Amino acid sequence: MLAALLPFPDIGPDIFTLELFGREFSLRWYAMAYIVGIIIGWFIAVQLFKRARLWPENKSPMTSENASDLVTWIILGVVLGGRFGFVLFYQPAYYFANPGEILQIWNGGMSFHGGALGVLIAGLIFCWKNKFSPLSVGDAIVVATPPAIFLGRIANFINAELWGRPTDLPWAVVFPGDAAQACATVEQMCARHPSQLYEALLEGLILCAVLFYLAIRKGWLKTPGALIGAFLAGYGIARFIVEFVRQPDAQFTSATNPLGYAWQIGEVGLTMGQLLSTPMIIVGLLIIWGARRRAA
Repeated sequence: MLAALLPFPDIGPDIFTLELFGREFSLRWYAMAYIVGIIIGWFIAVQLFKRARLWPENKSPMTSENASDLVTWIILGVVLGGRFGFVLFYQPAYYFANPGEILQIWNGGMSFHGGALGVLIAGLIFCWKNKFSPLSVGDAIVVATPPAIFLGRIANFINAELWGRPTDLPWAVVFPGDAAQACATVEQMCARHPSQLYEALLEGLILCAVLFYLAIRKGWLKTPGALIGAFLAGYGIARFIVEFVRQPDAQFTSATNPLGYAWQIGEVGLTMGQLLSTPMIIVGLLIIWGARRRAA
């Protein structure tokens, strides 16, 4: 049966490694995903800002030159928010006991929900300092974000991390290391849902297509905030769905809680990803409702 499943591709986490001054320096796929994702996002935002006809009163909220300054704030928000979100949401006890490791981002550990919150704070500060419309700038940011999410999830797959639950579906993947050994049997190694690819499709490609359609074809950029709501609700729904087949973090699983619920009543519960995604869905829908109501 194992032969019918998909072997993990022979791709290492490092693109290349250089040895300089007696030390090794590696460029990892995950870092490259961040770099390329930010460049693509910057390009998309610049193109949107150049098209005044897409915005309220046919006036762009900022110039393309301002977008370059915004990127710096976005990078700070993503990195700091993503890291501190991971620390607070997923492993607070460990990092409070080992505070020296909190800033060791190179060892892994980033939270999308924390990164989103970091971008929100950074974007608000940037708009306040420069007197830009935070809703319109936010609309441009969320339209430019899904390509980076797509690349990040592909990097998660290459790194063989954040894998899915065990399954015998034809497209199940035999990940290397702990993922394969965790539920191995005498007959075969453990095969799992490639949940990173599910997220790349739902949170990346499909969400990107939806936001572009709403922005370009349906004119939602003329309704400040509507696309922010669409992004929050869309990402939240996609993440909530994938959590059903995504392996929960080890700290949430136990003999009495094998499904890794962070909140549970009886046999019903939600994973941490679902807990964090639920308010995103609710807030996103409320933002869309408020934006459309103001525009009516």
